[in-house]
Amino acid sequence: MPPPSDVTRLLDAWSGGDPQALDRLMPLVVGDLRQVAAKYLASEDAGHTLQPTALVNEVYMRLAGRRTVRWENRAQFFAVAAGIMRRILVDHARRRKRAKHGHGLLRVPLDEEIPLPEDDVDLVALDAALDRLEAIDPRQSRVVELRYFAGLTIEETASVMECSPMTVKREWRTARLWLFGELKG
Repeated sequence: MPPPSDVTRLLDAWSGGDPQALDRLMPLVVGDLRQVAAKYLASEDAGHTLQPTALVNEVYMRLAGRRTVRWENRAQFFAVAAGIMRRILVDHARRRKRAKHGHGLLRVPLDEEIPLPEDDVDLVALDAALDRLEAIDPRQSRVVELRYFAGLTIEETASVMECSPMTVKREWRTARLWLFGELKG
């Protein structure tokens, strides 16, 4: 894993308008992004068409298309990348659902701390539940996105959201319980 200062330095360069900074950054973070992607895709059938490397490449393409960015830190970068990854995965799951008329949904395991009615969750259903949660409590929705999709720790999430770790723990616990109710029904 590269020193956080190297990643931060390249994020600062990218924010400052250096168009090559992303190309120098990606080799430093691609392993972490692949781990996140592999985690989401691990429970998918062996014949699924989306691979971790392809997902990371798509994230790269979308990041490269951003003209102006202002990066605060490494955790924020991973949070944005995870948000992009979430949209890609949900779009992919929706296309597969339409193509197979409801069969072969992309299913991903949620963190073992989240009580769920089954071992894995339909990503489209999770995305819809997160949209509903965002309408009710945007902060809780953001905590779930950062913790689940970005894989950030409590402390990293608190840093990105500029709040205390205790607040993140409380919001995470409440959001998990709310999601349990939504996904169970």
